[in-house]
Amino acid sequence: MPPALPPPALTATFRSLADVVYSEESFEEVARAICLAAVDLVDGCDHASLMVRRGNRAVTAASSDDVAARCDDLERAVGQGPCLDALDEDAPHQHVCADLHDGGSWPDLATRMIDETPVRGLAGFRLRHEGAKVGALNIFGDHPDRLDEESLHQATLLTAFASVSLAAMDRGEQATTLRRGLDSNREIGKAVGLLMAMHDLDQDAAFAMLSRVSQEMNLKLAEVASRVVDTHRPGA
Repeated sequence: MPPALPPPALTATFRSLADVVYSEESFEEVARAICLAAVDLVDGCDHASLMVRRGNRAVTAASSDDVAARCDDLERAVGQGPCLDALDEDAPHQHVCADLHDGGSWPDLATRMIDETPVRGLAGFRLRHEGAKVGALNIFGDHPDRLDEESLHQATLLTAFASVSLAAMDRGEQATTLRRGLDSNREIGKAVGLLMAMHDLDQDAAFAMLSRVSQEMNLKLAEVASRVVDTHRPGA
């Protein structure tokens, strides 16, 4: 049975985020857009942040608000937490504590968060971009046990799209060339993001799927991508 399609709200957000990614916006603006999307789309998520590895440091690239930024500061201060664990290549790709009163895997962090923030549940999701470079999306809830299985599924889909978005933005000296190349092919980037989420693919596999369909249908890649995106527009 094929994977379930993303809900309309998530699909619409993919398109909006893709428009930001392939415009002239900065990496920080794209990262913040992803954090705000997490608050809007993930059930039980009241705050969100995006952390990336810069050398030996874990740096907050963006946050939805001051609470999320403070939570990241606390993770770094105590040296433990879901985002730091998600940045660890040897650990599972997602880390969850639905109720901080239980302590979970991070009792020191739980104590500090309960004392210093309104957050009562949190989760971190590994986010890959540029191969070995790793980031993580953190989601925080102000109410215990609100981050359930559906929340984690929603966050996983958003993280898949964020991976390809940040890969496109975080290429340093290649960024201008990338944007120039994608300027006339924005639909390809949007379609790749949608295929990643719908079929649980990485960026290369999603692009390969798009290319294969292009060859089989004897259509240009951009035209196939446009059809994929149009299929998931509201009312399509």
